[in-house]
Amino acid sequence: MHIAYMLCASKVASPRSRRDRARTRETSGTNRPLAPSVGRKRVSGAPVTDERAFLASYDPAAFDRPSVTVDVALLSAFDGSLHTVLVRRREPPFAGRYALPGGFVKMEESLPTAALRVLTQKTGLRRVFLEQLYTFGEPNRDPRTRVVSVAHYALVEPARLQKAAKDNPDTVVASVELTPASDSVERAAVRDSEGTPLSLAFDHAEILATAVRRIRGKLDYTPIGFQLLPDRFTLLDLQRVHETVLGRPLNKDSFRRRMLASGEIEPTGESQTGVDHRPAELFRFVRRSAV
Repeated sequence: MHIAYMLCASKVASPRSRRDRARTRETSGTNRPLAPSVGRKRVSGAPVTDERAFLASYDPAAFDRPSVTVDVALLSAFDGSLHTVLVRRREPPFAGRYALPGGFVKMEESLPTAALRVLTQKTGLRRVFLEQLYTFGEPNRDPRTRVVSVAHYALVEPARLQKAAKDNPDTVVASVELTPASDSVERAAVRDSEGTPLSLAFDHAEILATAVRRIRGKLDYTPIGFQLLPDRFTLLDLQRVHETVLGRPLNKDSFRRRMLASGEIEPTGESQTGVDHRPAELFRFVRRSAV
């Protein structure tokens, strides 16, 4: 109690002692002007007024403003390969080359809204689960101007992917294969249904490769096959999807044991029909994948 009082009392100076300390600072040359904020009375609501004044006088042209686009890498697995949908560019830059479905973000749009809009406009696909992939912002990635692309990816069942390409004359389904480049970074090489290589616009080969690497990394902890398979499937169907995504074969017995023990799938109680071999048991996913 006594100590607390002494600490408090030591902070209370008499008018005389304050004058003495002021004279000491003046005579010793250490007297300094008070900081502008000292002694200023705080006016209630002043920060809000300052904020409004700042925004009212703010000049958006004071800084460069890059354009923002969204590009969507659609991926599906069938015929032993990963496939995507590409759109043939009719106008420069890169006229005649193929690009991922994409477009510029409108001022009033969120990124997910813009991605869904361009996907619907260019492929006709709706109700697709999109996930943001990566932001690509190399200064010279677009020859028109400074453009930053926020890439997304989606996994689509084969029938839906093929229908999207069939309904639009400017779109094509292309197989995707990762190939090493001179800078040791993998790029995606794409071919049409006849095996003809297709040239990709912008940095879309890098975007596609990043999407493939992303889903490969998710195979161990996410049931991504939910989007790549029909509602009911066999274990062989599931194994083929995993092998296609990974780009390598898997041991049949160990794969089946791992899948059955994972808790991700369950038997439907049904079997295949209309096959010329012993009908295989059909399974379904227990929960929806959140890719």
